[in-house]
Amino acid sequence: MDIPRKDAARKRRIRLTIYSVIGVIVVVAVTLGLSRLKPAPPSVDRSTVWIDTVKQGAMDVQVRGLGTLVPEQIQWIPAITEGRVVRRFLLPGVAVKPDTVLLELSNPQLQQETLNAQWQLKAAEANYNNLKAQLQKQYLDQQSAVTNLEAQYRQAKLQADVDQVLASKGIDSKLKSELSAVNAKDLSEREQIAEKQLNMIQDSIRTQLAASEAQVEQDRALYELKQSQMNALMVRAGYTGVLQEVSVEVGQQVQPGTTLAKVVDPSKLKAQLQIAETQAKDIQIGQSASIDTHNGVISGRVTRIDPAVVNGTVTVDVALEGKLPEGARPDLSVDGTVEITHLSDVTYVGRPAFGQAHSTISLFKLVDGGREAVRCQVKVGEASVNEVQILQGLQAGDQVILSDMSRWDSFDRIRLE
Repeated sequence: MDIPRKDAARKRRIRLTIYSVIGVIVVVAVTLGLSRLKPAPPSVDRSTVWIDTVKQGAMDVQVRGLGTLVPEQIQWIPAITEGRVVRRFLLPGVAVKPDTVLLELSNPQLQQETLNAQWQLKAAEANYNNLKAQLQKQYLDQQSAVTNLEAQYRQAKLQADVDQVLASKGIDSKLKSELSAVNAKDLSEREQIAEKQLNMIQDSIRTQLAASEAQVEQDRALYELKQSQMNALMVRAGYTGVLQEVSVEVGQQVQPGTTLAKVVDPSKLKAQLQIAETQAKDIQIGQSASIDTHNGVISGRVTRIDPAVVNGTVTVDVALEGKLPEGARPDLSVDGTVEITHLSDVTYVGRPAFGQAHSTISLFKLVDGGREAVRCQVKVGEASVNEVQILQGLQAGDQVILSDMSRWDSFDRIRLE
């Protein structure tokens, strides 16, 4: 038969207690050890990030912007007078000369006004000629009267001289001599008055003819204005180039000043670039630039910087130098790069996805043979289109990740696979 042992239960309790204490100690130790372990860095596929090497050497500071080619000379053709479009002769893209007819307008009221102005001019010219003939007749009549009085005075003067001689010799009476002298004097005064009247008539003729001639010129100017407006109903290019735009349709009523068409010279183009306002501050007149037309690159120089900011960009005009590439035409989209300055013997790297010039940015630098990357603070200087100057935080030969790493902002270390 089994004999129970009195100390077996107590030993079992002691053993369980010891095991429990050891278990608690192990759990506490493991927990404490795990709490002190650093979290494993996340893994990133190496093929999904852009890695570049920090370099030492010369660096060109550039800014880039999108833009279009625009003509240097644009001829806007406005409507000179009111009218209705009755014909369109050409479509955009056709080469034109100054006398090339683009549109025909119609204005019946202007036609009537031109006809009235023509008849008014003819009437004014007829009145002028009639007045001139009348005044000339009046002048000739007065001139004839002066001539007649002059002849009478000379005859009377001769008679007075003869009577005076005869009276002095006692052959004729003294009274007759005196009467002849009075008659001669009277004719002399009448002749002088007639000459003054002739001069006054001459001055009056000039004044009246000038007034009538001014009326004729006024009517002629009105007629020529109406005639020029009539001629303007046949809208001409007025410029050698290419018809780029016709802004009206047949049947449309237009008012004076309405833009009808646009003619440009396609051989004289310039580039208008839209540069971000944060980068445009360093652009100066005369800086060199290169324009990519996607069919060739042409050099140029900055000629104008718009003082206004529109939608966060500044318009910069670049005059093109040299022959235009094939296919260059107005409104063609281009990429432009402006050379700001040249830096020699600097540390630089490719431009990160985020980060402005003269700021401190955060980049991941490759360590442990490129298997991992750690976050570091980098101070950058000048920024170009594809590169930034490194002032502090990196050395030549370091490799950094330039891609957008915002997904791993909460990590200071990542593993590259």
